Amino acid sequence: MKYLVTGAAGFIGSATVRKLNAQGHEVVGVDNLNDYYDVALKHARLHFSAHPLFRFYPFDISSKEAIDTLFKKEKFERVIHLAAQAGVRYSIDNPHCYVESNLTGYLNILEACRQNRIQHLVYASSSSVYGLNSKVPFSTSDRVDHPVSLYAATKKSNELMAHCYSHLYQIPTTGLRFFTVYGSWGRPDMAPFLFTKKILEGDTIDINNNGDMWRDFTHINDIVEGIVRIADVIPSPNKHWKVEDGSPASSSAPFAVYNIGHGSPINLMDFIKGIENQLGIEAKKNFREMQPGDVYRTYADTEDLLQVTGYKPKVSIQEGIAEFVSWYREFYNK
Repeated sequence: MKYLVTGAAGFIGSATVRKLNAQGHEVVGVDNLNDYYDVALKHARLHFSAHPLFRFYPFDISSKEAIDTLFKKEKFERVIHLAAQAGVRYSIDNPHCYVESNLTGYLNILEACRQNRIQHLVYASSSSVYGLNSKVPFSTSDRVDHPVSLYAATKKSNELMAHCYSHLYQIPTTGLRFFTVYGSWGRPDMAPFLFTKKILEGDTIDINNNGDMWRDFTHINDIVEGIVRIADVIPSPNKHWKVEDGSPASSSAPFAVYNIGHGSPINLMDFIKGIENQLGIEAKKNFREMQPGDVYRTYADTEDLLQVTGYKPKVSIQEGIAEFVSWYREFYNK
C-alpha cells in the first residue's frame, strides 16, 4: 500500500513510518518541524527512520495548497493523520496554536481525502476527550461532552468532523484515542522524559496532585502495532445503528472510534519509582496541587479494538521503563 503519514517527525509518527516500511509499504511523510520542542530530536527521528520506501516533505498541513498538490502528485491509498499541536497544558497558555493545526490542518486533510477518494483515513484522537468522566474504564460508548482543555476539545472536534465526512461522502474514517504513550524517541514535554532528565541532572521533579494520579501508560511499540492493524480494518456502515440507542463510536456511516491503551492504569508514584530504580537515583520531589487541564485517572477499555484486530498490548510497565531509560541514556550520553 501507499501511505501518507502526517506528523512523520513526531514520536508516534516516526515509529509508525518505521513499522509500515518494515512491512514493505511505501510511505510519504509530512511534518512542519516546529519548535514546540527540540527540533534536533525530530531530525534525529527522521534520520533513524530513513528507508528506501520513505520520502519526506517538510511543510505545514495548514497549507491547503501544499496538501492538495501533495495528494494529487502522490496518489495515496491510505492516510494516517498524526500531525497536531500537542500538549494539554500548552493549550491553556497558547490556545490559538491549536486552531491552525488541529482544526484547519485537519480540515485540509479531510478535504484532500474526499477529493482523492482515499481508501481509509486513520487519525489521532486522545484519551483527553473523556475530560470530567469518572466512570472507569473509559469506554468509547461513553459520552465525551465535557473536555477540560482546549487540546481535548480539538480532538473531540476531529471526531465530529470525521463523522461528517464519513456521512456525507462515505469516506471510511477511524479515530484512535491514545492513552499516555511513552518509550524511546519520546516527547521531551511528557512526564517520562521530564522525570528522567531532571533526575539525572539532580533537579527537582514536580508531582501533581501530590502523587495521587493514575495513568494508562502505553508503550510506543504497542501503540504502533495497534495503528498498523487498524489501518487494515476499514469501517463500513452499521445498518442497524441509530442515534437513540447506538454507540457514539459507530454509525450508519463508515465511521469508527477506538481506545488504544494498555488497559491497566499505573499510579504516578509507582511509575516514578520505576524510573528511580532504573537510574539508581532517588528523585528530588516537589509535591503540588492538581494542575489546570489535568485529570485524575485515565483507563482504557480496549475490548472493541481487540475484537477487530486481535490487538493486545504486550510491553509491561517494567519493560517499558527499562527500554525508555536505556534509550535516553544512550541518545543523550548520560
